Amino acid sequence: MKSTTQVGPSGLIIVDKPQGWTSHDVVGRMRRLAGTRKVGHAGTLDPMATGVLVVGINKATRLLTYIVGTSKTYDGTIRLGQSTRTDDAEGEILTEHIAAAVTEEGIREQVRALTGEIMQAPSSVSAIKINGERSYARVRSGENVELPARPITVHRFDVHDVRRIRGGQLVDVDVTVDCSSGTYIRALARDLGDALGVGGHLTALRRTRVGPYALEDASTLEELANNLNVLALDDAARALFPARELTEKEAVDLSFGRRISAVGSPTTGPTAAFAPDGRLMALLEDRDESAKPLLVFSADDGGSSR
Repeated sequence: MKSTTQVGPSGLIIVDKPQGWTSHDVVGRMRRLAGTRKVGHAGTLDPMATGVLVVGINKATRLLTYIVGTSKTYDGTIRLGQSTRTDDAEGEILTEHIAAAVTEEGIREQVRALTGEIMQAPSSVSAIKINGERSYARVRSGENVELPARPITVHRFDVHDVRRIRGGQLVDVDVTVDCSSGTYIRALARDLGDALGVGGHLTALRRTRVGPYALEDASTLEELANNLNVLALDDAARALFPARELTEKEAVDLSFGRRISAVGSPTTGPTAAFAPDGRLMALLEDRDESAKPLLVFSADDGGSSR
């Protein structure tokens, strides 16, 4: 169940982004609905894509860096037999090959090869910066851009359906991908088509999960216009990080900038530290015998929904 707060306090809004909207468009709408300029998002969705876009308001924008790095899940459709300039349906078709000889067994074999820890070259029309300029801007200006491959992890790459269209000349493949941050699903579509020798691109994409935040937690823009559901900062942090319940003394020490002891149990990444009243006080990281604050939240940050 989603927690709600009144407009104004800090928190996350889990948006079901509609097709045709940029992530920046959604941030602009949330600024108007929440009545604050301090709004950001955790991971761009292309205009063609729909689904989970995590938006932070006020002090919760400080959590977005950590959310960007979480794993994500997508449902999509890959079309084999055509490659496009953008590796998705929004770009012009560059090549066409009859995909009648492509078998379902061959598709699944190449999908397995694209699963696990792999190297992936991002799409040239991605938002990655090259010498301070977005790659897609260089492509639009006529430059031929080839981005270097980088390591990603595809945890799961499931094939649900294989359909032959246009008399069997093209093949549509419905998939689910669970992957690390930095993975481009349209690049997977491109690479699958290249491996099969017929080219490929993405025709549909829906993000169903970002870290702990799933599609069932999301609201459409129309729903948010009527009722701005905000996941309170405290609850957002509990879903995202391991929790440390502070004693009264530890909470006082932390509020005065004094060191407190390390968590004392194996953890990876930050730990969310909560005061005895349930309020998020800080994100901590163990450094030897002490817990070092990475972020500190004051009592008036609007984190508590209690």
